[in-house]
Amino acid sequence: MVGFDDRILSGGPGCSVPGSEISWRFGPSGGPGGQHANRAHTRVEAELDLTRTRGIEDEVRELLVRRLGQTVRVVVDRTRSQDRNRELALRQIEQRLQEARVERRARRPTKPGRGAVQRRLTAKKQKSQRKSDRRRDWRAE
Repeated sequence: MVGFDDRILSGGPGCSVPGSEISWRFGPSGGPGGQHANRAHTRVEAELDLTRTRGIEDEVRELLVRRLGQTVRVVVDRTRSQDRNRELALRQIEQRLQEARVERRARRPTKPGRGAVQRRLTAKKQKSQRKSDRRRDWRAE
């Protein structure tokens, strides 16, 4: 079985982080659960220092640090097993690295269409008419 330190996290081209670069901390999960929850250290904190880690090319490192900060920190306490929580933490770090590499297109501002403007104005007129129908005419009394 491959250990957590032997695993390679792939953040896309130019970004292959060895699992040994991740620092781990463990603690008890919060919430109810009796003796097991109070004694078992299943909560996992995984931290990856992007400035010092091996396996990342310099231009990719600059992009990741700009988008994610100097460290990527993940806390997982979803399951009752420390191993499963460690696996989930590795997946989350890998996912964050991959998402940070994606270039987002700039939004091109658009105007609402003619039909949308017409529907909005019609709705405003209907609402205004409904409110004016509710009013009492004080002059008539």
